[in-house]
Amino acid sequence: MKGNKLRVIPRLDIKGPNLVKGIHLEGLRVLGKPEYFAEYYYQNGADELFFQDTVASLYERNSLSDIISKTAKKIFIPLTVGGGIRSIADIRRALLSGADKVCINTAAIKNPFFIKEATLKFGSSTIVVAIEAIKEYNGKYLAYTDNGREYTGLDVFEWAQKVQELGAGELVITSVDKEGTGEGFDVELVKKITELVDIPVIAHGGCKGSEDALNIFKNTEADGIAISSILHYGCLDKIHSENDFEKEGNISFLKSGNFFGKIKPCTILDIKETLHLNNIPVRL
Repeated sequence: MKGNKLRVIPRLDIKGPNLVKGIHLEGLRVLGKPEYFAEYYYQNGADELFFQDTVASLYERNSLSDIISKTAKKIFIPLTVGGGIRSIADIRRALLSGADKVCINTAAIKNPFFIKEATLKFGSSTIVVAIEAIKEYNGKYLAYTDNGREYTGLDVFEWAQKVQELGAGELVITSVDKEGTGEGFDVELVKKITELVDIPVIAHGGCKGSEDALNIFKNTEADGIAISSILHYGCLDKIHSENDFEKEGNISFLKSGNFFGKIKPCTILDIKETLHLNNIPVRL
């Protein structure tokens, strides 16, 4: 394992003013006010927080500055911001808002030199590259952009090595096939990525509980996991109220009171205790 302490990172997908969650990065359901979830996770042992503007690339903008600014005043763990980061000015704006790192995907694929330019300007530890991977019918993993909607034709493993060569400090690997399903991480994907690169790799997509978190750390060299569904659905009753969200977007899930049956909710503490009891180094 590459790091001393392996990280458990809540991922907060944002659309407009709201925290949302989908399946395969689609069908986004409004869950509440992101600042409240962020503070709750901070108080309950998150090592970092990852904010992603889910429609930023689609609308060619990132609107997280206000949310990040509010969050950074109350939370003292690293914050990563992704979505719509297209220029040095965008990175600077995110960092000035309170982010510690920025995550890029679409802009990096359109112009790989942007990775090198950004790392030279802000340092490699500030620049994270996201790879949205989809397994094709022939077994090959290809990189996509725009929440898994835009085909690029890039081989995921070749692209991961190129990203490292260009100076990025960290990779976030999303299995679009697994994301939001509660079917478990794509161990094959994460294992091969971690064998090919030396920079930290964060696994994202499909986590179904504490045992699955243990499985990914036992069978790959991942440095952390980014998780959302199992945390969000488990704490709705603790931090949600009628005024926790702007009434726009798909709020039918909140109104229905239903629950997504494949997701087994758990807490950050549940995950870390399972890891600790199995001799996986985590911050308790």
